[in-house]
Amino acid sequence: MSDSTLNGNAIVLAAAKASVSGDRLPELVDRAQDLLVTRRDRYERRYECVHEDDDGAVFLVEEGHWADLGAELDLERREWKALRRVHGEHLKQLGGNLDRRAEFETALDVREVVVIGSG
Repeated sequence: MSDSTLNGNAIVLAAAKASVSGDRLPELVDRAQDLLVTRRDRYERRYECVHEDDDGAVFLVEEGHWADLGAELDLERREWKALRRVHGEHLKQLGGNLDRRAEFETALDVREVVVIGSG
């Protein structure tokens, strides 16, 4: 992976649970980040940012957002679902670090998450 935006453990966990190889997933993460970084301003205007630091920002988005991004990136269903899982795992781990895990897990019941690196 080209940056440290997404927690490495989140990628490992998502790869273990997804139908995408551990070798392929970091490539997908980078590809998605390349697109997301160009849209950060849009996300800041449209979505709730639940955390921001020097590495990037975490946004809560509507359900189905990753399916739309997957179509735009021409990804197979299993690939965009793996990306959605990586971003969700990142939020859960971040929640543990910030003592906000229950809050973030509840948010994931009704929304999806997008993590965008600082570029």
